[in-house]
Amino acid sequence: MTQKRAGRNRTLTLEPEEIPRLRERLLTPEKLAAGESVINRILYADLFCVLDRIPGKFADLVLADPPYNLNKNFGGERFSAMPPAAYEEWLSSWLPRVCSKLKPDGSLYLCCDWRCSAAAQRVLEKEMHILNRITWQREKGRGAGKNWKNAMEDIWFAVRDPRRYYFNVDAVMLKRRVRAPYRADGKPKDWTQEADGKFRCTRPSNFWDDISVPFWSMPENTDHPAQKPEKLYARLILASCPENGVVFDPFLGSGTAAAAAKKLGRRWCGVERVEEYCLLAEKRLLLAETNRRIQGYADGVFWERNSLPPREP
Repeated sequence: MTQKRAGRNRTLTLEPEEIPRLRERLLTPEKLAAGESVINRILYADLFCVLDRIPGKFADLVLADPPYNLNKNFGGERFSAMPPAAYEEWLSSWLPRVCSKLKPDGSLYLCCDWRCSAAAQRVLEKEMHILNRITWQREKGRGAGKNWKNAMEDIWFAVRDPRRYYFNVDAVMLKRRVRAPYRADGKPKDWTQEADGKFRCTRPSNFWDDISVPFWSMPENTDHPAQKPEKLYARLILASCPENGVVFDPFLGSGTAAAAAKKLGRRWCGVERVEEYCLLAEKRLLLAETNRRIQGYADGVFWERNSLPPREP
């Protein structure tokens, strides 16, 4: 049955008449076997069936957001929670092979929650050099009655070679409103007075509290149950992938990594096994050809949560 939505709901959906055109754009295992490139393509396939046929050392950045160790329905494809040791074994079945797709100076970000963060760390540190753990305060849901609200996720940051890897912190500056402005010799210190108030640009830490999950009033929102926001991936891409570099997402979902990469002048490759999500990703890529806006990112800086950057003309 078609889901009825409020008039202000901007969730992206598929219209029956656009599905054939979107389906034609997909890279399938048959096309891959025939020699078609994976660059700037969405591969509609089971990752475990095609991973060894994807070229090695082709990506500058991997964004991996695998199913967490939870019972979850992804468009009819169900992932079942398993004992911690079994989940760690599952991570080990694909993560080393995904790491092999990185260039020698490449970087990887691995998303997880508190239940599987330790397992993710153990598997990842066997393949890469872990440099940090980002904690993202995603603020979703009303919370539990008999436990603390689970509002955090971890993102492990790792590189192939700690002596040489791309990292551009100047591209991911945060613009925050100054609550207690300090002056030196009567002049603003590290802040500027603007029409809307006093602001300071700062380098981000490994705790991110300025990014919300996609919700129904955002045009990037889809019905994917675990969609990452474009603002989150934009920060990772700008920091760790050079212009025209390649972003690889082995669990693409509804296409956030591909859409953000395209909007930011990077190339992409994503693998997804649910056709509906592949088609939504292709639709987002088409929309990105005429609208490169990323909510919460404007004028080359990231704005704090619920602030209002200037509107594009």
